[in-house]
Amino acid sequence: MIDTILTFCIQSCVAMRPLFEHVSIEAGQSWALLWRELPEIPFIWHYHPEFELTLTLNARGQRYIGEQLADFAPGDLVLVGPNLPHTWAASERPDPSQPMLAVVVWFTPSWLEGLVAQLPELAPLRRLLQQGGRGLAFSAAAAARAQPHLLGLQTRSAAERIPLLLEALLILAQDLNAAPISSQLPQSGGDASRQRLDRVLAHLHRHFAEPPDLPALAALAALSLGAFQRFFKRHTGHSVLSYLSQLRIGHACQLLIQTDKPIGVIASEVGYRNLAHFNRQFLASKQLTPSALRARYPRAQEAMKARAGLP
Repeated sequence: MIDTILTFCIQSCVAMRPLFEHVSIEAGQSWALLWRELPEIPFIWHYHPEFELTLTLNARGQRYIGEQLADFAPGDLVLVGPNLPHTWAASERPDPSQPMLAVVVWFTPSWLEGLVAQLPELAPLRRLLQQGGRGLAFSAAAAARAQPHLLGLQTRSAAERIPLLLEALLILAQDLNAAPISSQLPQSGGDASRQRLDRVLAHLHRHFAEPPDLPALAALAALSLGAFQRFFKRHTGHSVLSYLSQLRIGHACQLLIQTDKPIGVIASEVGYRNLAHFNRQFLASKQLTPSALRARYPRAQEAMKARAGLP
């Protein structure tokens, strides 16, 4: 019964227009890595012009990519094509003492094309370019072989990550049992509206801890202030302040789980000058306090202290 209700809710949500997501690739790097340890995977129906490779661990539920709804279990590994709408809905953590983990790799089609053009040895990667646009769900055997390489990315330097990622991609490119996900290629997202929004989101993601300057953001979008606010709400589903609040709380969650920084320091680092206001915003967003979230993951804290050589 729960699965039926969840399926109905997902199908109702994805009938709406997907939201454009800005993917930030840091200066000096050619692709992006996101390591997400969360109590739950947020349901956000969205798309972006980059390829997305997602490994999901300690989570069970359903994923919707393009027009396909499918169950997923720990170890699920999929490639989402550029501008292909997608979302996950996780309903269970097999190990309740540990967070859900999503290891996400973003790269552009031009990055992959450039690798193949410059290095003939990487010709097998053409299969990802040719078939990955519709999305690919990799076989359990290929996912298991690629998983150690993807899990090793988090602790390596930017340069050391490259061979690990290439090894994982080569494994997946040769997976003859990978199943296509969507039946149709999505429409290109390279229009003027997307470029406007990309400029604004790039600024917000770089400066999320600073007070928002709405007139400056409107200027980036080449719109009047009123037109910009309507434009932003239409394309993201949020006001600028609401979007910024989500960014800040998301960064705070990662710091709470992955570091032992005092909560007051974390609040300041993500843009809150008042600790009480941060606590209220966090509680409203996550339905628990920052200290309660941190207390859910004692093993993560113990591992972090062990790496630092602390008792």
